[in-house]
Amino acid sequence: MDHQPKPTTASKDVITFAKKHRIEIEDAQNILAQYGDDRKNADKAARRIAA
Repeated sequence: MDHQPKPTTASKDVITFAKKHRIEIEDAQNILAQYGDDRKNADKAARRIAA
């Protein structure tokens, strides 16, 4: 039996990031797609949106 991961609209990382910065999940997805592993700049971008 193959256990395929269930498709989700947003990964746990995106959801956690969105909750941390109190922004929409869609905004969090866009920020993380743009900045990737550069968490420092991703956090800055999220703070700009949340403000």
